Amino acid sequence: MNYENWISYRYMRASQGRFLRFLNCISIGGVAIGVASLIVVTGVMTGFGNNLREKIIGTTPHIMLEKEGGIRDFEAVRQEVNTIAGVQATSAYIQGNVFLENTGQATGLIARGIMPQTEKQITSVSKYLVEGNLADLDADSVIIGSELARYFGYTPGDTINIISPGSGIAGSDWRYNLKVVGIFTTGMVDYDTNLILVHLHRAQQIFHLPENTASGIGVRLYDPNQARQIKDVIHGLIGYGFVAKTWIDMNRNLFDALILEKWGLFLILMLMVVVASFNIISTLIVTVTSKVHDIGILQSIGVPKSSIRRIFTKQGIFIGCLGTFWGVVAGVGLSHVLRTYVHVPREIYSIDHVPVELQPFDMIVIVVTALGISYLATIYPAAKAARLQPVEALRYE
Repeated sequence: MNYENWISYRYMRASQGRFLRFLNCISIGGVAIGVASLIVVTGVMTGFGNNLREKIIGTTPHIMLEKEGGIRDFEAVRQEVNTIAGVQATSAYIQGNVFLENTGQATGLIARGIMPQTEKQITSVSKYLVEGNLADLDADSVIIGSELARYFGYTPGDTINIISPGSGIAGSDWRYNLKVVGIFTTGMVDYDTNLILVHLHRAQQIFHLPENTASGIGVRLYDPNQARQIKDVIHGLIGYGFVAKTWIDMNRNLFDALILEKWGLFLILMLMVVVASFNIISTLIVTVTSKVHDIGILQSIGVPKSSIRRIFTKQGIFIGCLGTFWGVVAGVGLSHVLRTYVHVPREIYSIDHVPVELQPFDMIVIVVTALGISYLATIYPAAKAARLQPVEALRYE
């Protein structure tokens, strides 16, 4: 260990002064609390964001292909899209607005017509079923959300009345009595209240579409993050007459808001580290003031000013490193406690624990920022120590 590190370490320990030792502990604790808070908050925000992302991906395809007037001969289009590298599965769907009639009142809903055998390959709707089975869905049945079932008191086996939006078309059916064969819970109130699932053939009748026509094709990818690239490949294969929307496009505002909130909280909590850096400044200033005699002796025996500056800079960096280290330990420990032992209402979040996820990139950003702030806090006190003149330092000795 060179003499600069040795002196810095002794000053940080402040073995000859309880007050300086107390100030050093306060500085280390301030940095540690700020770093731990950043780790926990960013972990919680990331966890809830990823949990919401999984729910969205689980209820909607990664890419949705649609065409004005519907996609005719959708099976041929499906087979063509399935040949693209990165595409895992496809399934046709029909989606539109219908009315639910109950006790003389009509409630607007979104009806999604699906093919049960292929739908489970592109969404996780079968995993969200709390009652019933997706294989039981046929042309005379329906699967509804848990919030809709709770509001109207529906249970499997009940019959609901669906009114077609094309009820004014002459000679067309407009009322359909469908049996409830399943109830799903996604944890998102909008889906669980407003979405119902019917068989694709029944949806063709409800929305008055030909037998070989669907309103869109859902595409599931091996890697959801490649949705934009594969979207361009699909356009190049089947043409730009189709409208392709990725799960990112459909939820852009939501994810942008989550990112903004996460980094907004990051900046706010980083102020805690900035405040802790003022403790480092005050600690170093007090150390410089109390060690004027030592500084004078060092300069009188030939120690350069740059070396004096580095001694106090390293002391501040030591404080920052210790505070960051204990902050990381505390943050990871608290995250584990939250993830393992703290429970949240399942009926609200559809999970029974806090979804804390610590990402390496976030951890690196927090550690580097904390160390950078700690270094900046040493600049003024270290420069002040280096400017002391030996004659002034030893005048009254």
